[in-house]
Amino acid sequence: MSAAAVPRRIRVAVVGTGEFGRNHARVYRELDGAELVGVYDQNRQRAAAVAAEFQAPVLQSLEELRGRADAVSVAVPTIAHAEVGCRLLEMGLDVLVEKPMAVDLTEADALLEAALRNGRILQVGHVERFNPAVRAVEPILNRPLFFEVHRLGVFTPRSLDVDVIYDLMIHDLDILLAMVKEPVTEVKAVGIPVLTDKVDIAHARLEFAGGAVANVTASRVSTERVRKMRFFQQHEYISLDYARRDALRIGVKKLGPQPEFGFEKLNAPAVEPLYAELETFVQAARTRKEPPTNGAAGRAALELATRVMASIQEHAARVQPEALAAREKTT
Repeated sequence: MSAAAVPRRIRVAVVGTGEFGRNHARVYRELDGAELVGVYDQNRQRAAAVAAEFQAPVLQSLEELRGRADAVSVAVPTIAHAEVGCRLLEMGLDVLVEKPMAVDLTEADALLEAALRNGRILQVGHVERFNPAVRAVEPILNRPLFFEVHRLGVFTPRSLDVDVIYDLMIHDLDILLAMVKEPVTEVKAVGIPVLTDKVDIAHARLEFAGGAVANVTASRVSTERVRKMRFFQQHEYISLDYARRDALRIGVKKLGPQPEFGFEKLNAPAVEPLYAELETFVQAARTRKEPPTNGAAGRAALELATRVMASIQEHAARVQPEALAAREKTT
């Protein structure tokens, strides 16, 4: 290939240099198709530390991104996603915004409208879609009808500005919507605060239009870290471990009085999910092809998370009205 045929690198920047933003900067430095042209954070000391670690300029304002960058990762607190994301989209930049894409559907719609109005790519950071375990099972999906999902984590001070539904469970809601590809017709959920004034542990039962059912549990007050999904389809049981990034397929090879079973470990390229996610974003910025976790997918996951939260609040109003009233006073 001649030098003239080599595509130029996409100029990328990171806004927000907390834990997520730092990792975005790290991966962008590793991507062949990307050039990290700057980082920005209102916390100048934190921005300077990340910039020094990954040899990138520190930007003094968002306005400096105009003409300097092609695409930007937004890893600021959720409450600022829409404000920052819309501003960057209006500047003509492609945007990857961390999940949840916004605090509510009104702000999510503002992001979608800004992307459409300016002809920009809007991707949402549902990174588990790029987990090798998920990619390994995608080719064998055959109308799964029953799901059991557990996403448990030990308590940390990260992401305490949102309920566990928007912090952890939303990953699995996004994946379920992508796997089943049907509307959710019924949501029943319960959840309670434990160590914060937000919901720290929750369980949801989802029923889809075609009859599939999913039981989803999320907790950030567990004694161990668990990231697992099990689902069942005709003659097969598939188990995914997001943390180990692998999957196991158990199928019926022979029916009858003495059935025979086959076991198969499903493999996909051992790529860091964040690397695959940002590689997809950079490629979308280059080709103008919509990524799988586009703004519409992000909104669908947020809408379902909102329905889960509404069901939790409805349940709380019946069984613990005092706790719900106290929560409403603090929000």
